Amino acid sequence: MTVADSVRRPTDACRYAQIAEHGLIGDLRTAALVDTSGTIDWYCPVRFDAPSVFASILDADRGGSFRLTPEVPARTKQFYFPDTNILITRFFADDGVAEVQDFMPIVDNSREAERHRLIRRVLCVRGSLPFTARVAPRFDYARQSHTVRAEEGLTIFECPELSLALTSSVTVETDGADVVSTFKLVEGEAAVFALDRIGGTVQPRHCPQAEAEELFDATVCYWRRWLSQSRYRGRWREMVHRSALTLKLLTYAPTGAIVAAPTTSLPEQIGGERNWDYRYVWVRDAAFCIYALLRLGFTQEAEAFVRFLSEDINFDDGPGGPLQIMYGIDGRSEIPEQMLPHLEGHQGSSPVRVGNAAVHQLQLDIYGALVDSLYLYDKWGQPLASDHWDTVSDAVCWVCDNWDQPDMSVWETRSGPQYFLYSQLMCWVAIERGMRIARHRGLPADMARWSKARDDIYRRIMRSGWSPRRRAFVQREGEEVLDASVLMMPLSKFISPTDPKWLSTLDALGEELVSDSLVYRYDPRVSPDGLRGEEGTFSICSFWYVEALSRAGRVDDARLAFEKMLTYANHVGLYAEEIGRTGEQIGNFPQAFTHLALISAAFNLDRALG
Repeated sequence: MTVADSVRRPTDACRYAQIAEHGLIGDLRTAALVDTSGTIDWYCPVRFDAPSVFASILDADRGGSFRLTPEVPARTKQFYFPDTNILITRFFADDGVAEVQDFMPIVDNSREAERHRLIRRVLCVRGSLPFTARVAPRFDYARQSHTVRAEEGLTIFECPELSLALTSSVTVETDGADVVSTFKLVEGEAAVFALDRIGGTVQPRHCPQAEAEELFDATVCYWRRWLSQSRYRGRWREMVHRSALTLKLLTYAPTGAIVAAPTTSLPEQIGGERNWDYRYVWVRDAAFCIYALLRLGFTQEAEAFVRFLSEDINFDDGPGGPLQIMYGIDGRSEIPEQMLPHLEGHQGSSPVRVGNAAVHQLQLDIYGALVDSLYLYDKWGQPLASDHWDTVSDAVCWVCDNWDQPDMSVWETRSGPQYFLYSQLMCWVAIERGMRIARHRGLPADMARWSKARDDIYRRIMRSGWSPRRRAFVQREGEEVLDASVLMMPLSKFISPTDPKWLSTLDALGEELVSDSLVYRYDPRVSPDGLRGEEGTFSICSFWYVEALSRAGRVDDARLAFEKMLTYANHVGLYAEEIGRTGEQIGNFPQAFTHLALISAAFNLDRALG
């Protein structure tokens, strides 16, 4: 894998690291972004959706950060310790070479699972280097002030709702609300910083170098042991495994929930308003994640997600049916959206939002994603329990009665409900996969009712979703707008990948929505979505395109498109939600949607290549 090679930014040259200039670390409860200069500029202690303490990626002045960089000019390279989620940032200066190892130990329930420790080890490997550290927390999205006090060699940052303890093997000094340290390391020397969430049964504790090394080794063992379960042996093993490790990082271990991304409000257009909070469980995204992980042989994550559905989610018969489109990582159904006007947003992209008002939208496609993932879990994992089947059966019956409603569909438009082809397609999937499970397991089902609804959807799509003039399947009834979501038609086995109507659609999509293998969702100029501004290409669609090409027999085209798409990954193999006009990553980062689609595309392209 290519590693980043960039000159350290002067402090007055650029206030923000680009979205792509980051790696991700985490402990299956929360995560942090570390940029290529050695600064943690996004971190929410304890859990993904908690208020941030480091958020300089959203406001370089007010957000707070944990900076740990040489005092002299240095080139940097960043990479992951092989087969792990431990991030290494290396510094190359005239007088020496050093590295910062960033990680969060994975601690089981018997060993202080509530501590939530973030460790930063600095090692000088050649010559000598002077370093500066500044720990500048800004609690509650920089809305709460805090106190700083020294206590038995520790530094305690405290606000009414949260306390953090910093321990360091080098001397630190208080500077207002921050803590700073200046130190020099020579070859073979190391320094350790550890930041712990404390309170309740978790008391402040030092993290000596020996313990840090022990936790480093244990964390390496954890990630390598987990990754060893992968059955993937194909051509793109390194990228597939990095994507799998990323999806695992987005898992909330206490419940089995999977977040769409660990960040909020990273813009889909620099300076624009398309800024959303993705630190929640989208039923669709999580279900697709389960599909990707099951493909690779990771069944425990599927079992945990099924438990989350059965134990933490309340299946009510609300306006959107028994399911909402998203939930909190603890299963809560209310995720109120608010704006944080005191934060300027990444590179001035406002507003900054927390919570998500789309939670109560009607998006019918989620039922297809969910039932399909449960069908695969039943096939490749464990047979569905009787209670699970009752839930699936009720959901399929609801879809039979409601599939022909207008909705907001997969892209969560804010321009009013429409009759989207994708939603009808995924309702077809929900019913068809439910019928497969019932037949395979001999389970009770109203087959006559289900079969009629499934066939009605098929006929409606073939009649109203096809445009004779465009010679393509279109976004919604009554319009002739193209939409990349129809790429799921052959992937979901609704239509043969070599059907003439589908091949004509694939050609139309390639001509209108594809640019150098990158795929736009749709053109907002001809399909207004209720928001101002433009967006980049949507990376999940780019990988869907690869898979559709390979299934259509256009294997050479698929392989070239896939290889091109790999060049848009950042230096450690991560993808945001979208890619901008000049190849930059935009949107929340890293995005589960993108990485799960990469896995699926690689798996199917490998099979097509033989």
